[in-house]
Amino acid sequence: MFTEALLTTLARLLSGASVRWIDSQPDTCQRIYFANHTSHLDAILVWSALPSNVRKLTRPVAAKDYWNGGWVRRHIAKTFNAMLVDRKEIKVHKSPIDIMLRELGNTHSMILFPEGGRSSGESVGDFKSGLFYLSKKRPDLELIPVYIDNMNRILPRGEFLPVPLLSCITFGPPLWLEAGETKNEFLPRARTALLQLQETQRD
Repeated sequence: MFTEALLTTLARLLSGASVRWIDSQPDTCQRIYFANHTSHLDAILVWSALPSNVRKLTRPVAAKDYWNGGWVRRHIAKTFNAMLVDRKEIKVHKSPIDIMLRELGNTHSMILFPEGGRSSGESVGDFKSGLFYLSKKRPDLELIPVYIDNMNRILPRGEFLPVPLLSCITFGPPLWLEAGETKNEFLPRARTALLQLQETQRD
């Protein structure tokens, strides 16, 4: 409990993050929050932006090889109840999608970064197929786009210490996989939802 409070406070202090909800509200219903990815702090930042009752039910998806690297990272990952996914040893009967769905259960939500790796932050990269397959197997889940602004400058790639700048986290309106919608139709639509949030931050 103390570590959770410390992490959320530090994340907000380091980023100076303001939080906006556009045509959606915090809710304990099951959701996939999908966000752009420019920093190792992104998962903590989105998680800490949620109200406490929602945060307790929300699990960030994180790379096992990174967050298992050392006691501090493992302790942080345990604190925000991360779903650690192995990016290197993917087995047929233990695919990341199946693991995430099992960990999700009928209670939890997740924070996902569909670009896969981190981008420069100047634009949103193409989405990997994971978000589509998760939605196909669980079409009941709300999909909430989340745009994180300025984190690429607060914690530039390859740097360890954050630079004190202001960031903004915008949660957008929910979307769902439509009946009969293909992967090549859905992924660009989901990516466009993030790009539209990016535009609202520039207005």
